[in-house]
Amino acid sequence: MPDFQVFDGHNDFLYRLQKHPESRAALWPNGDGTGHLDLPRMRKGGFVGGFFAMYIPSPDDDPKIDRDALMNEPSYDFPLDPLIGHIEGQPFAWSEACHFQWMERAALGVFRICRTGADVRAAMAEDAVAGILHMEGAEAIDPDLEGLYLWHAAGLRSIGPVWSRPTVFGHGVPFRFPGTPDTGDGLTEAGMRLVRACDGLGIQIDLSHLNEKGFDDVARISSRPMVATHSNAHAICPSTRNLTDRQLQVIAESDGIVGLNFATIFLRPDGRKDSAMGWDPIMRHLDHLVSMLGENRVGFGSDFDGATMPQGIGDVAGLPALCEAMLAHGFGRDLVAKIASENWLSFLDRTLR
Repeated sequence: MPDFQVFDGHNDFLYRLQKHPESRAALWPNGDGTGHLDLPRMRKGGFVGGFFAMYIPSPDDDPKIDRDALMNEPSYDFPLDPLIGHIEGQPFAWSEACHFQWMERAALGVFRICRTGADVRAAMAEDAVAGILHMEGAEAIDPDLEGLYLWHAAGLRSIGPVWSRPTVFGHGVPFRFPGTPDTGDGLTEAGMRLVRACDGLGIQIDLSHLNEKGFDDVARISSRPMVATHSNAHAICPSTRNLTDRQLQVIAESDGIVGLNFATIFLRPDGRKDSAMGWDPIMRHLDHLVSMLGENRVGFGSDFDGATMPQGIGDVAGLPALCEAMLAHGFGRDLVAKIASENWLSFLDRTLR
């Protein structure tokens, strides 16, 4: 049994199931060792729960553009993908939500869908992995927000108004290095209504893909703690997706939380996608996040099955190695336990009731 339990702020496993529905038994309860997540490796890695994201892919990229290769250049700048409307987005998201429901049936008693912090604690007490439904980019919700209430009834408890493209609610940051999150306009009128409605329903707003003006709009409108489920420190890696010190201070003042993203392009100071990296960049981000947010407001937000992982982590079974590296770096056991799971669990106790 791993020494540390891990609660994860973000993964893209549902999108992987959506792409391979014919293989989902192998991908989930049985575990075929592909990708980053499956039930056996979660057990091996001490993964006790997390937010499972519904993600809607953009139309096929230009095959002439090799994004993977370009992300290993000294700099890159990709234009924002086009907006996807709710008529296009709803069927895809509903299909992913159906996979999420199936995961519980396929691992009955071992995986449990949760809607509150108390649900998560109860699942853990019975040695079940806890899953909370998240929407990464609000393309599946109409501008009048009628669909939001249906999604809430279906278990949605976390939403990012945008992915790295525009929606009717706001503007995402492009994949650009080096760059800052100050890349365009803030929330639309519909986006402001979305934030207020989510506040009323108890759905957390994920800031991770919002640009700086959208971030500021959420801070101004929302009365709830601010959350970036999978973002890193801009001071260490100057990517548009990472948070500036000013943004981290705003999150700290709201008693919010930031989940460290394991994606190499947001960890490495050179912004490259290359997985050949040691522990030092991860520890530098953690040091900075703890210094800005305090010991109680930093967690993990892996981006498993949605990004390139550092070699030292590899997949979910590598979480114990990460925790050991944190101990070797000088973090005490209490702090490692906080970052690995306790900070997220405390946050959920306060916000998902």
